[in-house]
Parts: sequence; C-alpha cells; structure tokens
Amino acid sequence: MLRDLLETDLHGAARRLLGCDLVRGELRARIVEVEAYDAIGDPGCHAYRGRTPRNAPMFGPPGQAYVYFTYGNHWMLNVVAYPEGQAGAILVRAARPLSGAEVFRSRRPKSRQDRDLLSGPGKLAAAFGLDGTFNQMDLLNPTSELAIELGEPVREVLTGVRIGLAPGKGDDLPWRYVDADEESWASRPRITRSD
Repeated sequence: MLRDLLETDLHGAARRLLGCDLVRGELRARIVEVEAYDAIGDPGCHAYRGRTPRNAPMFGPPGQAYVYFTYGNHWMLNVVAYPEGQAGAILVRAARPLSGAEVFRSRRPKSRQDRDLLSGPGKLAAAFGLDGTFNQMDLLNPTSELAIELGEPVREVLTGVRIGLAPGKGDDLPWRYVDADEESWASRPRITRSD
C-alpha cells in the first residue's frame, strides 16, 4: 500500500509517511516532518542533474533508503519514491520518540529535552545510529534492520517551504510537510500554510 503510493505519488506518499513509525530494534519514533524531492523540475534534488554514484539509490525501487552524508558530519535518511529508474525521495526530517529514549539520549547527549532528540534529519540519523550501511535498505520490509511501519493517517498536514536550500534551488517550493498535531516535535515549528 505505501510502496504503491511511493511509486505513483511523491507528495501523497510524503503526507502519508506522517504518522508512520520508524523502527530499529527497540527504537521507535513517530514521523512528524518530511520533505519531498523530485529530480524533474526541482533544483534542490540531488538527482536534478542526472545520475551519479552518490545519488544512484534515488533511482532504485520505491521504499528503499537513500542515506547520504552531508555538511561533513551528518547522515540523512530518505525514502526513495517513483518507479525504478525515475528519481525522487522523501527526507525524514523529524520524529517523536515512542520507545528507546534512553538510547536516543545516549547518542544525543547535548539534547536539553526530548523534543531536541529527533528534531532534524541529522539529529534523527544520529539518534537511530544510522550511517551509510543503511543505504539501499528496504524500509518497507518488516524484517529489515531499519523499517517504516504504517500508522494511522494524520488529521491535518501543514505545508511550508523546505529548509536549508540556497536561493533559486527550490527554496520556494512548499514541499515540507508536518503533522499539525505534532508540530512542536518538528525541526522548525511555526509553519504558516496549511492544506
């Protein structure tokens, strides 16, 4: 069901990921914020200029992980979208801890409160202990070390522009999605637009 949506509807799948659980062993968190990236017409997307060794997983099957290293110190988790051969992905930006908070805290010792543990894509990857070995893992296979479990659809989705893009590089596209009921757990609350 989620895999079919990922294959056919990038933005619908991004909204549907909200409320799903990200699971690794005892660690579990509810996804509250995502961003969509599309190789066609989106200069903010890693695959905008075509396939490279780094972005090759984005051209893989829907539901696999695209995990990359950025800014010299952060891993980022994305869920691949679109049919194999066409590139798109959904960045998992933030989540609310459900279980394993002690482990999250041990991996993110500078967090002052639990709301800081997973409130950004680099923080989330660090708290879950993710690195490049998770790249191309099937996130929709329940036996994978890292998996996404379908949750209830959220009541309301807030939309806004994506974070951290340079001017003219897709910074104006409203492709950031946040669960309105969980906005305080997002990386940057106070989204102004709502669908």
